Amino acid sequence: MPGKREFFLGIAVATLAFAAGMFSARYPASTDDALPPLAPGVIERLLETRFDDLSGNSLQISQWRGKTLVINFWATWCPPCRKEMPAFSRLQDKHAANGVQFVGISLDSMENVRAFANTNRVAYPLLNGETRGEDLARQLGNPRLALPYTLILTPSGTLRFTRTGTISEAELEELLLTMLRP
Repeated sequence: MPGKREFFLGIAVATLAFAAGMFSARYPASTDDALPPLAPGVIERLLETRFDDLSGNSLQISQWRGKTLVINFWATWCPPCRKEMPAFSRLQDKHAANGVQFVGISLDSMENVRAFANTNRVAYPLLNGETRGEDLARQLGNPRLALPYTLILTPSGTLRFTRTGTISEAELEELLLTMLRP
């Protein structure tokens, strides 16, 4: 019976999302002095990686080199991910003129990301990562692939911050303002 199968699939997805949220809440943010150990060249690999946007255009992360880059790994099935996206959009609008660029890399299917974007305003590019995004997120300090996972890179490409789990709008704005000060 399709209705019963869909119900149990929904329960399974909700349970996984809840578990991911609980897991991610247990891991604090990293700052300059406590960043995850990264293999040499992983930031360069990130910047060289190409992902498709919602229109199917292949975009390279390095096109935003020279900006304070906030990269958020997320998925449509992740409630904490969806919850922080309106704050990210507000901060993108507020700080774009100061050289801040948010980029969302989805670990979901392009169909799900497009459906999400059609019903939710997002003021920054959403890119489809799928398997390549998963591999990259792991290399960038998220071995368990907990979501959301947010990184901040300086305009020169130096990793300054990571967070497994949600980050409040106030905390993220404070980080951005600190990084933007001369």
